[in-house]
Amino acid sequence: MLIQLKGGRVIDPANNRDSVGDVYLKNGRVVAAPEGREPDEVHDVSGKIVMAGAIDVHSHIAGTNVTLGRQLMPELPLIAASEGQPYGPSPAVWGSYATGIRYAEMGYTTVIEPAMIPTHAIQAHKEMAAIPIIDCAGLVVLGNDDYTLNLLRKGDVKSDELKDYVAWTLAHSKALGLKVINAGGSEAFKFNARTFDLDEQVPEYGVTSRGIVEAMQQAIADLGVPHPPHVHTNNLGIAGNVDTAVATLKATGGHPIHLAHIQFYGYGKEGDKGFSSGAPALMEAINKHKKATVDVGQVMFGQTITISGDVLRQFDGRRAANPKKWVINQAEGNGTGVVPYNYKKKSFVNALQWAIGLEIFLLAEDPWRVLFSTDHPNGALFTRYPEIFHLLMDKNERSRWFDALPEASRQVSGLAGISREITLSELAIMTRAAPAKVLGLTDRGHLAPGAVADVAVYTEQKNKTKMFSAADLVFKSGKLVVRKGTVVDLSWGQCYHVDPGFDRQIEKRVRSYYETYYGADPSWFGVTETVSDRPDRFATIRCAS
Repeated sequence: MLIQLKGGRVIDPANNRDSVGDVYLKNGRVVAAPEGREPDEVHDVSGKIVMAGAIDVHSHIAGTNVTLGRQLMPELPLIAASEGQPYGPSPAVWGSYATGIRYAEMGYTTVIEPAMIPTHAIQAHKEMAAIPIIDCAGLVVLGNDDYTLNLLRKGDVKSDELKDYVAWTLAHSKALGLKVINAGGSEAFKFNARTFDLDEQVPEYGVTSRGIVEAMQQAIADLGVPHPPHVHTNNLGIAGNVDTAVATLKATGGHPIHLAHIQFYGYGKEGDKGFSSGAPALMEAINKHKKATVDVGQVMFGQTITISGDVLRQFDGRRAANPKKWVINQAEGNGTGVVPYNYKKKSFVNALQWAIGLEIFLLAEDPWRVLFSTDHPNGALFTRYPEIFHLLMDKNERSRWFDALPEASRQVSGLAGISREITLSELAIMTRAAPAKVLGLTDRGHLAPGAVADVAVYTEQKNKTKMFSAADLVFKSGKLVVRKGTVVDLSWGQCYHVDPGFDRQIEKRVRSYYETYYGADPSWFGVTETVSDRPDRFATIRCAS
């Protein structure tokens, strides 16, 4: 079937397009304007905005940590809805079905789960397969596990064993890329460390956090994995941690790196309260490091729950749990901390966190390297995205919120002095074109012929919250799935992963290791095609090597 989207304002920054025109869809792909053929279906979108389907590079939507969060706080959607936070399709649910429906209603068509534990990958994939409409992928966590740290302790990283182990883990868990969380920190936590900096040594292993990140960068580069290491750095959430983030950027040695939810590293320690905005210093460093990309992790006010593999940070954060309940789980290589949290407008720190995130967006010289996220649900539920778009695109709306903050927070924030308003084209870069490029998902995030036919159509409104809360039309792989903000077709997406080659000897080594230390066969934890009952569930992204 040939579908024509006729007469809309097409915003496609990947192809330098911002003009009124048509978009054609056929057999699940965007196609060029056909000659001599009438379309089978025409949608008059004149006066409307046409963009590629949005892509979320960092959102915790599946896996055991997320499940644990739902168990700890099943009432979260009800509380959020009672506070006026949107939660669809019903505040009575918080699960896979609601995730796919609400993302699609907002025009999102691809979402990345950024913290998949290798031995829990089957559960994460089962859960992702139960999310309707959107395409998914997972990033697998390494860097605190004994096998990796043992290799680094031996100083044998110049051999190919680490590269093969990383490749095996990516393939075994069907992951799109690699996530490093507070490298070495979870292991150091077992030895009662309560802080862990870039150049501190992991007890017993002797390797530093810097050394772990560098080794992972090299492995990913050697394997040709499109997405660079996705790094959650040390000292998240601590005053003065902007210095750690800047040092991490300097340590990259020119290799590509993606820093996750950098708002949580944008903290200085100036002023009477010892807490200040580090956004200018952080953005100066990011603007200089041209091979670095980031997502922001914007905070919004209201109830949420924090879910992180940074067990060291979460253990400290348990004291601020609201409601007063929390779970800390320390396991082999991968700790988990689940802590409910309520960001309050009257809080000096929370108000400054909100402002710091917006400062980061607005100080970005290159929107291709500063991607949109709230680190759902850590900074805010993903259902808050339209409100944040509004704040970024409308200085008056931003001022309205800012003026209601505590005087002490406003005094030390630079947000009021920033007049920039993000354009529709810049928003399309941050939410579509740039995530696709950074993830190596080159067939989406744009509307050139050959792209997957993921398209979102909006009615342009001054009120961007309303505009982006409910898309007029959403096509997923060429099929109309949303009309007037309501899902009309419950289709199922695919899951993307890489499959880098490796020396088969690593399988024998890993099997021997698992059998010796855990009495288990690693094949028990491997993700196979049968994890889903849909034969076309998985699609492989090619590596460069």
